[in-house]
Amino acid sequence: MFDKEILVEIAEIAKVLGNSHRLVLLECLIDTEQSVENLSALSGLSIANTSQHLQHLKRAGLLQSRKSGKHVLYRRSEGPIMGIIAALQHYAEFNRKEMRRLIDDSSNQEAISWEELLERIKAKSMTLLDVRPKEEFEQGHLPNAINIPVDELENRLDELASNQELIAYCRGPYCVLSANALALLRAKGIHARRFKKGFSGWKEAGMRIETKS
Repeated sequence: MFDKEILVEIAEIAKVLGNSHRLVLLECLIDTEQSVENLSALSGLSIANTSQHLQHLKRAGLLQSRKSGKHVLYRRSEGPIMGIIAALQHYAEFNRKEMRRLIDDSSNQEAISWEELLERIKAKSMTLLDVRPKEEFEQGHLPNAINIPVDELENRLDELASNQELIAYCRGPYCVLSANALALLRAKGIHARRFKKGFSGWKEAGMRIETKS
């Protein structure tokens, strides 16, 4: 009744994805190419541990790599990888109210809707603040966004326009960098909102992106 070889292959992929560190690394590689060293810094794992998890993901066909000088760069493989992760996320959301609240909290007044964001971009009536690391910003970002990584934000507040509302964003709905940025800005008395779908949601919708010249 069943193709056991396919089921075995599915089980192997599920086994590889059954590790939170590997899911974090995949999130860090949304539409970007990163070195092992950068991924180690982004994930908080040691370089050795990061490399080990990346090898597991590569053997499962989820990542590809290439050499660049002394560094090994990783990127996502072709195929609906994020669709698999999205399906896992949706099921987790169904079971866990706390996780569901991260992406569907209609009472959260700090979030800006997709429709309003497009209107504000057209009217040029706000400042888009990308709080991801510089390397990710340079590989792709929303049009006319400025980049101040969240760990540099407190020391670079003078770069923000005081006469426009700030809209912060990061990688995607499960990335907390923009939420952390809003907490910091609130503590400094600066009003801001966040685009929770982030860069991944913007790109998946087929919207125009910019890269470093």
